[in-house]
Amino acid sequence: MLNSEPIRYLINGIFATLVNYSILNFNLIILGMKSAGVANFIAAIFGIIVSFLGSRYFVYKGHANSASSQAVRFLLLYGFIAILSGFVLYVWSDLYGFSYHIGFVIATFVQMLFSYFGNKILVFKNED
Repeated sequence: MLNSEPIRYLINGIFATLVNYSILNFNLIILGMKSAGVANFIAAIFGIIVSFLGSRYFVYKGHANSASSQAVRFLLLYGFIAILSGFVLYVWSDLYGFSYHIGFVIATFVQMLFSYFGNKILVFKNED
């Protein structure tokens, strides 16, 4: 089962999301931060770091580039994905007035696709 790259990607994504969510709750509940946005921004940094490390060492084996080169590409990819996700929610919820809950699910699906293939093709290229 762990020989399957998509399964490793899913495991890594779930773990990074749990880290993000745990730190978000820690920031709000334990540290008493008043802004969920700031708390989530800080938590997202940790989630992204965990996602990068998991992708580099667990998901995409046999990558060719240095860690610094991959980190730059990873951050550029995730910046694009964040903008795309915001745009999907803007169109779905703000322009058309549909539920942001459903828009979030749609945006998450789009993010997963762009993240998996962007990481595979652009960030963690395999030399095989």
